[in-house]
Amino acid sequence: MRLSRRRMMGAGTGLLLASVLPAVRARTLDARDFGVRGDGISDDTRALQAAIDALPAGGTLALGPGNYVIDPERSLRLRSRTRLSMAPDTRLIARANAAPRAYVLLLEGVHDVQVSGGRIVGDRDHHRSNAGEWGHGIMVRGAEQVLLRDLHITRCWGDGISIGGISGARVVPSRDIRIEDVVCAGNRRQGLTIGRSRRVRVLRSHFLATHGTLPGCGIDIEPDPGDGAEDIGIEACTLRGNHGAGLQVYERGRRIAVRRCVIRGNRGDGVLIRGGEQCVIEDNDIADNGLRGIVVRGGGHDIAVAGNRFSGNAAGLRKQRPQAMKGWMHVDVAKSATRVRVERNNRFE
Repeated sequence: MRLSRRRMMGAGTGLLLASVLPAVRARTLDARDFGVRGDGISDDTRALQAAIDALPAGGTLALGPGNYVIDPERSLRLRSRTRLSMAPDTRLIARANAAPRAYVLLLEGVHDVQVSGGRIVGDRDHHRSNAGEWGHGIMVRGAEQVLLRDLHITRCWGDGISIGGISGARVVPSRDIRIEDVVCAGNRRQGLTIGRSRRVRVLRSHFLATHGTLPGCGIDIEPDPGDGAEDIGIEACTLRGNHGAGLQVYERGRRIAVRRCVIRGNRGDGVLIRGGEQCVIEDNDIADNGLRGIVVRGGGHDIAVAGNRFSGNAAGLRKQRPQAMKGWMHVDVAKSATRVRVERNNRFE
């Protein structure tokens, strides 16, 4: 049985507080029983998929220490009501490929899934083509009630994690997705993309040093046409050292809250809102970004900026505009943006 929405949602900010998987007497399988080697040389995709396919509803696949080579053109495809539990020194290593679109883990059209522990290492250092930008560590597409926690995802050709919907006669967005205590570092396109979705929570996670192709953000909320990203909460996260913005909110993003985050040292803006609606940027440390602290462009509507601490933003631009009005380097709002409230309790240094 799927968890009810009421159990999944907390009060106030609507954080997902319940466990993603129901309490069941789950059977645990050991991947080694399916011929998995984990030697960093053998392709373990087929054996691991066989182990995943053998899981009963509510079952857990335990993957011990080792280096498991995965063919991302085939992907490991998780099933509904299952867990993939990895040891801290478990590594899923993407096999070098030339595909523009490939994923190490694929969670598509499933529900009640948990992935925890371990590392995912992409193939950006060995990719065999310059084409594409969608070589992701984890792809969540049209899935519900998913928990990703205690993961370390690096060196992917595209995103560390991408969340989106399934296209068709009717778009099926992802729903009730929770990411906690995850590190996405050194990936090529984004640390995390949040596309067509509802109720996504990102907690205590780090999105670092994204670079290689645009947009190069720590987190990019950018749903494809046909649907939006709604009810997104990002809390107590670090977005640092990315070549684009720390956080970008593009078109079709609504009801987005960013609280208690550290957004520092990004080459672009700390927060760039291009077309977001009903956004709250509150109680964050936004400092030393190459461009402005927060930028709200013409499509922004109903934006609240409150209780943030700003310092050291746009150092290069300040030299070019020494006579500009004080504070523009920290919060810059386009005249065509509507209902943008910059509260007096923000601190500008």
